[in-house]
Amino acid sequence: MPYFDAASAAPLHPVARQALLASLDEGWADPARLYREGRRARLLLDAAREAAAEAVGCRPDELVFTPSGTRAVHAGISGALAGRRRVGTGLVVSAVEHSSVLHAAERHAAAGGTVTEVPVGRSGAVDAEVFATALDAGTALACLQSANHEVGTEQPVAEVAEACRAAGVPLLVDAAQSLGWGPVEGDWSLLAASAHKWGGPAGVGLLAVRKGVRFAPQGPADERESGRAPGFENLPAIVAAAASLRAVRAEAAAEAARLRGLVDRIRARVPELVPDVEVVGDPVTRLPHLVTFSCLYVDGETLLHELDREGFSVSSGSSCTSSTLTPSHVLRAMGVLSEGNVRVSLPAGTPAEDVDRFLDVLPGVVAGVRERLGAPAAQAVAPAAGAGALVVDALGRRCPIPVIELAKVIGDVPVGGTVTVLADDAAARLDIPAWCEMRGQEYVGEEPSERGGVAYVVRRVA
Repeated sequence: MPYFDAASAAPLHPVARQALLASLDEGWADPARLYREGRRARLLLDAAREAAAEAVGCRPDELVFTPSGTRAVHAGISGALAGRRRVGTGLVVSAVEHSSVLHAAERHAAAGGTVTEVPVGRSGAVDAEVFATALDAGTALACLQSANHEVGTEQPVAEVAEACRAAGVPLLVDAAQSLGWGPVEGDWSLLAASAHKWGGPAGVGLLAVRKGVRFAPQGPADERESGRAPGFENLPAIVAAAASLRAVRAEAAAEAARLRGLVDRIRARVPELVPDVEVVGDPVTRLPHLVTFSCLYVDGETLLHELDREGFSVSSGSSCTSSTLTPSHVLRAMGVLSEGNVRVSLPAGTPAEDVDRFLDVLPGVVAGVRERLGAPAAQAVAPAAGAGALVVDALGRRCPIPVIELAKVIGDVPVGGTVTVLADDAAARLDIPAWCEMRGQEYVGEEPSERGGVAYVVRRVA
């Protein structure tokens, strides 16, 4: 069964498995002890730290291991903010950061701090100059991911790091998605990552804090990992994480070129095979293994289930999933279609045959879901001489029904006429404008509805 969700968790690398099993026998003792077994464990821990530091591009004494990438992000943000509390309480983040960063930002704001969110364009990237304008004398910390976890767009980290350095603001980089492919360029100050993203075991993260960065670890004091990650180290997992990071880096150049070719095939073929599809994210400046596209008139949860029935494991940032009734914050910030969203992230070693079969299966799956939902066929809208305005009541109906109902009636108004869609689904605020852009219609705007929800107004221009 092809597994196409490496961005969530990559399969355990063979080197990680070997290192894990070996260190279970050799690395079970307390590395803080001076007897033989403790010294052996300390050697393994030091070797793992050196290997990870080399891959990150920092000194070994600047890097600590944490219980997860999320813990690394939280410890990095809280420690840097506390260390620079005399400077100010300002925290600057991009609008498409991982939820671990945004949750830390929410807590910081709730405690009285200030948070500035830098917008992104339709590709999902920030503008380095716009990011720089968000930095001021009261900014204590800035955060920017190296590459987006949902759409794969790489961020201009080097340019932003230069702006942060000029402003005297440390920059924390969430490198979870990119570290397995190569080091993060630029003069960053803090970096966080997670081993299960590159084929290491789950439960290991890393946090690098450059020398000279003011940092005050939060929480009760602890003697381990420089006080930045309390608790007994999971040494076997740490050894496996470092070993697999070194292994994937050795394979990265060749595998990136091969997977980029497969992803390019998906990016090109999906819009040809499936009508009314938007491929999102930067087409060039992106991770080599990840592609995301959204399908009009499709229930995302059903689409994922149907692909699973066909043997493909993919994920989604769609608003139409059981875990959320609001659009992905990444897709919302980009202003792109959210319904029927599919993220394909290929693990190392994915054969071309699996991608070909996915492309063979996808059109029928999407067509089947659309048919069950009563979606209109993709065709030109004929001229109409009917009423100049229509109202569609989609209150209480979830994505993608409001957009489907809009598409069904747009041909019933003449050019210049309007359709008002009443909807209380948060996804409509994103998907109706996206539909208008895809179908060449004019999105007029939104206004309060006396019947509840929001009235979204669309004018027919084509």
